[in-house]
Amino acid sequence: MVKYTFLLFIILAISANAQKVDSSYKLLDSAFVTTRNIKNKNIQLPYFISSIGQQQITQNGARTSPETLMGIAGVFIQKTNHGGGSAFIRGLTGNQTLLIIDGIRLNNATYRYGPNQYLNSIDLFTIDKIDVLKGIGAIEYGSDAMGGVINITTKEASSTMLNKINLSNTSKFISGDMEKTNRTDISYAEKKWNFIGGVSFKKFGDLIGGADLGKLIPTGYSEKNYDAKVKIKINTHQELIISSQNTIQHNVPIYHKIVLENFATNQIDYQIHYLNYIKYKVINKQKWISEFILNASTQRSIEQRSNQKNNSLIYRNEADTIKNIGLTAEIISKPTANWTMNTGIDYYRDLVFSEAIETSSTFNSPIQKRGLYPNGSVYKNSSIFNLHYIDLGKLNINTGVRYNFLDIQIKDAILGNITVKPTAFATNFGINYQLNPNQYLFGSITRGYRAPNIDDLGSLGIIDFRYEIPNYDLKPEQSNNFEIGYKYNSKKVNFSISAFQMNLKDIIARVLVEGQIINGYKVYNKENIETSYIKGAELTYATKIDQNFDLQINTTYTYGQNVTKNEPMRRIPPIFGQNRLAWHKKNIFLSITHQFAGKQNRLAQGDIDDNRIGKLGTPHWNLINIDAGIKLKHLQLNTSLINILNEKYKTHGSGVYGMGRAIGLSVQWIL
Repeated sequence: MVKYTFLLFIILAISANAQKVDSSYKLLDSAFVTTRNIKNKNIQLPYFISSIGQQQITQNGARTSPETLMGIAGVFIQKTNHGGGSAFIRGLTGNQTLLIIDGIRLNNATYRYGPNQYLNSIDLFTIDKIDVLKGIGAIEYGSDAMGGVINITTKEASSTMLNKINLSNTSKFISGDMEKTNRTDISYAEKKWNFIGGVSFKKFGDLIGGADLGKLIPTGYSEKNYDAKVKIKINTHQELIISSQNTIQHNVPIYHKIVLENFATNQIDYQIHYLNYIKYKVINKQKWISEFILNASTQRSIEQRSNQKNNSLIYRNEADTIKNIGLTAEIISKPTANWTMNTGIDYYRDLVFSEAIETSSTFNSPIQKRGLYPNGSVYKNSSIFNLHYIDLGKLNINTGVRYNFLDIQIKDAILGNITVKPTAFATNFGINYQLNPNQYLFGSITRGYRAPNIDDLGSLGIIDFRYEIPNYDLKPEQSNNFEIGYKYNSKKVNFSISAFQMNLKDIIARVLVEGQIINGYKVYNKENIETSYIKGAELTYATKIDQNFDLQINTTYTYGQNVTKNEPMRRIPPIFGQNRLAWHKKNIFLSITHQFAGKQNRLAQGDIDDNRIGKLGTPHWNLINIDAGIKLKHLQLNTSLINILNEKYKTHGSGVYGMGRAIGLSVQWIL
């Protein structure tokens, strides 16, 4: 940590002694981010939030929501399967990072440790903006935000064209039949209300890897999405938003299970996510109740899986359904012109249904089995929070507290019934100091946590390459994150660098149960036994070379150590980043992107035992992509040359290789 701090102050000294300070224009003054319904200038925050908006999402030609984050500063994407995509933030992923959409938690009671596929349940076409909070977010959003938060905001109808129905249709293709997508949008706006909705149909063929890999069979799957959002302006002080978002994925193969673990079939038959919410907002502009926001939501997540091993007569079907209701209420206060405060409550209740059925020609009838989770379990997650944003001119202060209490009722026919009521307390404090019109120094101390969920407490069955049994005596994981950084912002240059260290304790880890083998798998349970730390640095640089050319560079390095086991932490990404040179003129753009990752052979024993990694680790890789587009009056054309070097690669920990050389095309008609 000392060497990173020393580096920061060297850069600070060089910048502070520059012959000329450019104060004519601040590039980031217009770059706003929203955390917990409060909009702030990114440059004034005591951390740096990475963001991507509609325009860049369209231009990079990404296939899915996780894949659009590849190359974003501080975000590393792992893919267990072609239908997955799990974001690593500050070396953590899965249920140690938090997914938020329109202010609502997506993480539910069964989100797994390690990489998962849930980010891919969000339709890319509905996204307006993604903000990635790194090492922070527990105060704002609660449990699971130890690594950080992926905060997704969905589109609203444009208010620039009133009293007119707007239609658009987008068709996307990737060569080799790797993608066939069609999206239709409709929107309408009046002064008092607006509407936007759409339907997506997607067919992803088997992936074709780089070099000599050829077609990876089976990896393809299909998906459909439908969504609608209505915004009603009740009067000058009140508004109402009603939204529905729905995703259904069919027959998503788990490729590495079939190739490496002797399965004849292993797939997610259905991955379904429904989200509906009503958001009510009152703007009083009074000192203590400037705004009042109430958000009521319902979600239903369904995952149906099937598997059968080669030379086995038993075919197993599993189904997990999680029904969720959520209610959040908050008051935004502005006691003074320089002080904004947000106080509120969050409440989420998950009801878990889980079952399994085994069939065989040797059975007279199907046999009902215990599901992966205790059927009928209830997970209640309640919080109160208080946030403060203080602007003292050159000094900005962010601080807050959150208290989280849970009521977990597990009903298990095999292991009995139990009630668990863990609690957690989190705080943060961050400062951002403006040295001069272009330079800022920031630092923060943040405490995060992850309360144990049903997956921790009650999972029973085959997970990845192991067999898990439950443990009900678990308490919340905890993190303490320390970060110091420097930002430089002028008319032509935007630069930031930060160094961080996250100390983790009471980490819930899988522990080998000696001498037990079930169905050919070693047996594990979970315990709060590990202490670890993750340290690293992150650098971003963007410059406007001239009127038409922009250059963007980012690099992230993380180093994780499991203190308890005296070995590296599992799945820590290698050094990675992106370099992007873009040319744009009027309605035409052209960009060349270089994405890279170093080799990762600093491995935990769990990595070595993981057949997706192995004792040799993951080789380094380099990708070159070229994107181009033109926008006409009623037509927008985008094309992508993907992995033009035909690199054979996969991101560290992935169960499937990345796409080889391919051509992508997107055609959007706007009426």
